[in-house]
Amino acid sequence: TEGHALVPGWEQRVDHLGRTYYVDHNTRTTTWHRPTQAAGASVPEPTDSERQRHMSRTLPDNASRVSPGANGANGAAGASGASNASSSALGPLPSGWEQRLTPEGRPYFVNHIARTTTWDDPRSRSAQAPSSNRAAAVAGIAGQTASRLGPLPSGWEMRLTSQGRVYFVDHNTKTTTWDDPRLPSNLDQNVPQYKRDFRRKYIYFRSQAAMRPVPGQCHIKVARNAIFEHSYNEVMRVPVSELKKRLMIKFDGEDGLDYGGVSREFFFLLSHEMFNPSYCLFEYSAHDTYTLQISPHSKINPEHLNYFRFIGRTMGLAIFHRRFLDAFFTSSFYKMILKKPITLEDMQSVDADIYRSLKWTLENDISEMGFTFTVDDDRFGERVEVELKPGGKDLDVTEENKKEFVQLSVQYRVCDRIKEQFEAFQAGFHELIPEDLIQVFDERELELLIGGLAEIDIEDWKKHTDYRGYTESDQVVQWFWKFVAEMDSEHQTRLMQFTTGTSRIPVNGFKDLQGSDGPRRFT
Repeated sequence: TEGHALVPGWEQRVDHLGRTYYVDHNTRTTTWHRPTQAAGASVPEPTDSERQRHMSRTLPDNASRVSPGANGANGAAGASGASNASSSALGPLPSGWEQRLTPEGRPYFVNHIARTTTWDDPRSRSAQAPSSNRAAAVAGIAGQTASRLGPLPSGWEMRLTSQGRVYFVDHNTKTTTWDDPRLPSNLDQNVPQYKRDFRRKYIYFRSQAAMRPVPGQCHIKVARNAIFEHSYNEVMRVPVSELKKRLMIKFDGEDGLDYGGVSREFFFLLSHEMFNPSYCLFEYSAHDTYTLQISPHSKINPEHLNYFRFIGRTMGLAIFHRRFLDAFFTSSFYKMILKKPITLEDMQSVDADIYRSLKWTLENDISEMGFTFTVDDDRFGERVEVELKPGGKDLDVTEENKKEFVQLSVQYRVCDRIKEQFEAFQAGFHELIPEDLIQVFDERELELLIGGLAEIDIEDWKKHTDYRGYTESDQVVQWFWKFVAEMDSEHQTRLMQFTTGTSRIPVNGFKDLQGSDGPRRFT
């Protein structure tokens, strides 16, 4: 140390090479030069732009910021000139790197990919270091980032290009990317928040070990005219470990290799049979005629639980192999898969009449109505009284307990009366899709994961739309349809979900669109 105390707000430190440097806690900067009283006399106030930058902090932009320091503007300019001369001799910086100056004008380098800084110019380092040292460099960067971001997802690897730029290999999908899967993608800056969230969830979901295909092939042979029974026998006889191998579907009597197209057709045809209401396993919801729910009357088939386990396994198989089912379900079905609580609003897609009745109960005085904690259920034409809780037939519904009555009614109507069927479905589904992984999605995202994005006919949509207080020729209406037409498929599907509750389009188009009280055109 030198013979006098440091300026208030400054600290003396020693780096790992034994060099003394000084930290200015007032401005959060460092310098090799011991501060004088003049240097520490005043503490600059943060500017509005700096405050705003902190409040909306994101990945650094590409603009270098040079702060005036103890050496003054001329010193900084001289250092900058020397730095520029060096830059022109070595060529441009590798992608993802940025050069900046300390307040004293000393150049340093920022690696935005690894979120690290260094005094060493990466151009001279990559030019001098032999390729054999690349593994050591990767190991160093990986260690630095893992301490802050955690390990890479399963199946991912960090590598360096010959220019020293970090990139990532996804061995699960055999693809590469510049974007660290642990961080928001650089591409995410120009897309909506929901899409960024879904992308992160999907990358995480696919990168986990449980979702990694097993080497080998799984051969399944079915006949088109008996696809339900043949598929049941094939899928249920094959061990789950075999089902995780590459699917090789073959239709009886047809030659050809499955490079993806055959398996897509297989799931398309099978979903039409599995969810056919004539088998009494699923039924169309009371809300409309094109979303499905588990039928409480499936017990008429003595093997129904085995079939529900098969259907669950098939849905898991489709998700595992990135295939889609041509079926869409009530929102409550997706929420049950995700183990999310069921609410009164979910009742609307199951039975709109009961939904309106329960909503009326909440909004009106029912003290004199004589309700008890029971519901009437239709079991193959017979009306059966079911207690919602022990002793329910002797317990009156009052203003104080009617919320409990409504919640228990919804729980019974939506979940309890199909409990056995859903548990069998769930057992088959989780044989291929772990419970903790699927729960990263919400119910709307799960619908898209199972059913994919549908092709929407905008002209048919316009043709079967009613306008209340407007006409088709009004400027605002024309703007709306122009905006919809310019959307990509995902945004159009999200709009469908928001306005109708599902992304499913009726088989006969928008003219068959249903509301909670019957056919209703888009308005």
